[in-house]
Amino acid sequence: MVTVNLGMLHYVIDHVYGAFMHRTKISPPFFSRGWGGTKLELLERMIKQLFPEVGGQNWPPSLIEPIWRTVWETRTAVLREGVFRTPCDEQLMSALPPESHNARVAFLAPKCMPPQKMACVVHLAGTGDHTFERRLRLGGPLLKDNIATMVLESPFYGQRRPLLQRGAKLLCVSDLLLLGRATIEEARCLLHWLDSEAGFGKMGVCGLSMGGVHAAMVGSLHPTPVATLPFLSPHSAVVAFCEGILKYGTAWEALREDLAAQKAAMTLEEVRERMRNVLSLTDVTRFPIPKNPNAVIFVAATDDGYIPKHSVLELQKAWPGSEVRWVTGGHVSSFLLHNGEFRRAIVDGLNRLQWKESPQ
Repeated sequence: MVTVNLGMLHYVIDHVYGAFMHRTKISPPFFSRGWGGTKLELLERMIKQLFPEVGGQNWPPSLIEPIWRTVWETRTAVLREGVFRTPCDEQLMSALPPESHNARVAFLAPKCMPPQKMACVVHLAGTGDHTFERRLRLGGPLLKDNIATMVLESPFYGQRRPLLQRGAKLLCVSDLLLLGRATIEEARCLLHWLDSEAGFGKMGVCGLSMGGVHAAMVGSLHPTPVATLPFLSPHSAVVAFCEGILKYGTAWEALREDLAAQKAAMTLEEVRERMRNVLSLTDVTRFPIPKNPNAVIFVAATDDGYIPKHSVLELQKAWPGSEVRWVTGGHVSSFLLHNGEFRRAIVDGLNRLQWKESPQ
């Protein structure tokens, strides 16, 4: 009889998938055009302004005005798609590619309940999630719990992808920081719209992988309590690009050459150290503790080849009162097999919030 270590199998699946995606020549590596020059310097300055020591953690979200069209409607539910101008300021707007200036959302909501008695969760995109479909499938079964789903198409993804970018492989390191900074701004504004314009009684934000990092940042920076639900997420992009499988899909040589053109020649280890310093700006443990840390639930995988366990535990330690739930599997298998656990976390996180106004 042969016994198989399932944990090792899940871990191996992650590495096989990673090798196929990131070590073959099927698609270009991340950051093949280098660091991003002056854009990177701008983004480093702007992200430092998010941190609490600058006192910027509670700046009010802008009011957005999405233009909606109905995709389909049944007796019990309606799916709409909306477009709005990204609420980023002029500096950020000028750094974003023109294709990313307009944000797109899908909005799936129950029809039989007034909004003040319903909740809505904003779903943010993981790496390579270019469409609404997967996140709508995650949120769809929650309609029966009177939970609506708002899906944001990320800058640099889907119809917002720059012409020269292939798939999810961002051209410059600055693009990763831009994507994150714009996503945070857009998601905060969507939560504000759901609260002040649509009138929902509770709100949350969730995301898988990279989307979970962004969800944690949004939950941290939002001025009112929201359920915050990062799934299969590290505490920082440093973990993904410098420790996990994505390090094999990063154009280290192009990054070294870009630095060498600006300064003296550098070793690959010095280039990796520069990357760690830049991506330390995405370290969620440096962000403020969310207004209601009890409504923060991390769902992590036991044998994740992309996200080591220590990374998840650092987040829980930084946010006392938050909860970590473990699912058996790797990054890829959990992404495919554990949607039920993700939905349960969404329901439980929202249940830990007070209704904005007690339903009559």
